[in-house]
Amino acid sequence: MVALSSFKYAIRGLKEVIKSERNAKIHLFLAFLAIVSSIILRVGVLEFLFVFLSIVLVIFAEIVNTAIEKTLDLISQENNHAIQITKDMMAAAVLLTAIGAIVVAGIVFIPRIIEIIRPFVK
Repeated sequence: MVALSSFKYAIRGLKEVIKSERNAKIHLFLAFLAIVSSIILRVGVLEFLFVFLSIVLVIFAEIVNTAIEKTLDLISQENNHAIQITKDMMAAAVLLTAIGAIVVAGIVFIPRIIEIIRPFVK
């Protein structure tokens, strides 16, 4: 019963992030595209694992960023340098994971896309 409640709270938190954060919606849309691309391009299990873990890391970073931002907003609505720096650091964490995911996607997908379009370019 406790595990079920914990799962319910986690889903509620995920829904809140999706509802309130534009970037979370963008990340989820790109995650969907990456998974569909993995299927269409028939990536291997190991490559899919890298794609999937990249997706999880980006979404995780976005959730933590949102949670910390909301908490800091409760602490102070005034212009506070330390709070702003903390928010900037969290945004940097999301950016870094997103860049990592783009690199993984490039390594996994670009060679396959080149294979597909090569016959049409010659």
